[in-house]
Amino acid sequence: MDAQPVISVRNLTKTYQMGSTTVRALQKIDLDIFPNEFVALMGPSGSGKSTLMNLLGCLDTPTEGEYFLSGENVAEMDDNELANIRNRKIGFVFQTFNLLPRLSALENVALPLVYAGISKEKRLERSGAVLETVGLGDRVDHKPNELSGGQRQRVAVARAMVNDTKIILADEPNGNLDSKTSEEIMEMFENLHRAGNTIILVTHEPDIAEYAHRVVRLKDGMVESDVRNEDKVVQ
Repeated sequence: MDAQPVISVRNLTKTYQMGSTTVRALQKIDLDIFPNEFVALMGPSGSGKSTLMNLLGCLDTPTEGEYFLSGENVAEMDDNELANIRNRKIGFVFQTFNLLPRLSALENVALPLVYAGISKEKRLERSGAVLETVGLGDRVDHKPNELSGGQRQRVAVARAMVNDTKIILADEPNGNLDSKTSEEIMEMFENLHRAGNTIILVTHEPDIAEYAHRVVRLKDGMVESDVRNEDKVVQ
């Protein structure tokens, strides 16, 4: 590809101490992800895919190696700098939705804008518009416990979109959904991809990975394979 990678990691390593044992969660990962790619991260339990997702999402820092996000070296940033770049660059969608139960759908979606310093009037206006785009314009005042699982995940997707981030990280976003709702959520990710976003999706389900244009498989903390889906055509 001619474009510069939006994510570039070299020699990325993450180790943990479990008592006297050193656990090597990631070992010398080299990976480039380019703008508007749709990448699935796969691998068995303990392969390192969630650790890699946490590092790519600036939720954790590597033990060794380099990580450049949109040209910025984030491997050496402190917690405040990581929080700032997370809010500016990355939208997150989690399996468990991670919505605050006492807040309405509108207020949950607006949270990233609070941290960005946007005025209340503007953040509620923007959040309402994004909820419209995910088909929840009539549910803005509903609390999470008043929404179905699929609707809660739509709120989570809207929250990931609201700050106009161009990178969306999704960690098993279909894990708590039935097959029909799962298909609807994946159609939303396809639409986000068509709109120019870079999507990185952690999944253990082959049928979900088929939506991606590239599948990176991890095993024992290392990249086992990195394959493009030839049936997909980037639009």
